[in-house]
Amino acid sequence: MLVTVVEIVAVLAGVTGVAVGLIALRTARRSVGVCLDALDRRAADGPVDSRAIRDVALYRYDALDEMTGRLSFSLALINGFGDGVVLTSINGRTETRTYARAVRGGKGLQPLSPEEEHAVRAARLGIGPEAEPQRLPR
Repeated sequence: MLVTVVEIVAVLAGVTGVAVGLIALRTARRSVGVCLDALDRRAADGPVDSRAIRDVALYRYDALDEMTGRLSFSLALINGFGDGVVLTSINGRTETRTYARAVRGGKGLQPLSPEEEHAVRAARLGIGPEAEPQRLPR
């Protein structure tokens, strides 16, 4: 009886492991597909200077409760190495604040806000020029 219970638990553990592996494989294949699509887009452009700005994305949003209409934005301007800048403008009724943060290798040299990270990610994935949050692959 004890051997049968151990065998059943072992079979269930094995089936669970296979299921988890299949899910991970499907996720990896999807990620590879996104990367291959990005490479195909860039290869179709022909030879370009990797230092030139070539990836641009604009992420618009409502930063303040008092303002609607998605007047605030983060604009990412990135080159082929993932270096560049992200410009952010927070717009309110009486004032506007503008920030610029450097980006190296797709990461901010200073901590980026979630909206700035969306803009940088969308630019790197070639989703721009205007990136909507639901269009960003997870």
